[in-house]
Amino acid sequence: MRGPDGVDYPQSGTFEEVVPPERLVFESLALGPDDEPVLTAHTTVTFTDRDGKTEVTLHARATALVADAASMLSGMYAGWNQSLQCLDDVLTGAVDRQIVFLRLLPAPRERVFQMWTLQEHVEKWWGPTGFTITVDEMDVRPGGTWRFTMHGPDGVDYPELIVYEEITPPERLVFTHGSPEDDDPPFRSTVTFDEFMGMTALTMRAVFGAAEQRDLVIEKYGAVEGGNQTLDRLGELLEAAAEIAT
Repeated sequence: MRGPDGVDYPQSGTFEEVVPPERLVFESLALGPDDEPVLTAHTTVTFTDRDGKTEVTLHARATALVADAASMLSGMYAGWNQSLQCLDDVLTGAVDRQIVFLRLLPAPRERVFQMWTLQEHVEKWWGPTGFTITVDEMDVRPGGTWRFTMHGPDGVDYPELIVYEEITPPERLVFTHGSPEDDDPPFRSTVTFDEFMGMTALTMRAVFGAAEQRDLVIEKYGAVEGGNQTLDRLGELLEAAAEIAT
């Protein structure tokens, strides 16, 4: 496995049971820099038909073989969730029409979830660098709406509309995001909050109706840069709060 920072994580494994198309059981071994074993895991994956869709259930039992592998154990839940989401993206064709942002934030996920769902917090960090927002309505519930205006550093206003589809505290938010004054179709965002050693591994995935729509918001609105700046502001706010607490 190669991380986004270019670091390689060699692994090996042995299949113990293969029952097409119902079940896989395998033993895997993660290796350290000198090819020494650092973590072993026993994984069972089952595949159940649900009216033409597939329910995947994964159970992994892992053991750290060295002290440094404790962080790997802490990250397994988030890592498998992200891997299964990537599988879903491949099967649904979302890979070529999405933007994905990842952050490790210095706060428990309950706190980070509040930062996304309470107006008093959102007003402090939402938007790219130099932007502020005015919130007209924020009704965080399935079917509820969040209406707000983003004020750019150049004085231009951008009315925005978010409609919440799924609220699962403190794990997951799903919503559509668009503008009441724009002809472009809204896109669907999913934000997941996973625990990692007292911190939060946050994944924000925006899926568009077509690759052309995604490319348009990247080129026209600087969506990648803006999304990164927005999450940077959230991270800075959480870091400042952590420093005050200590």
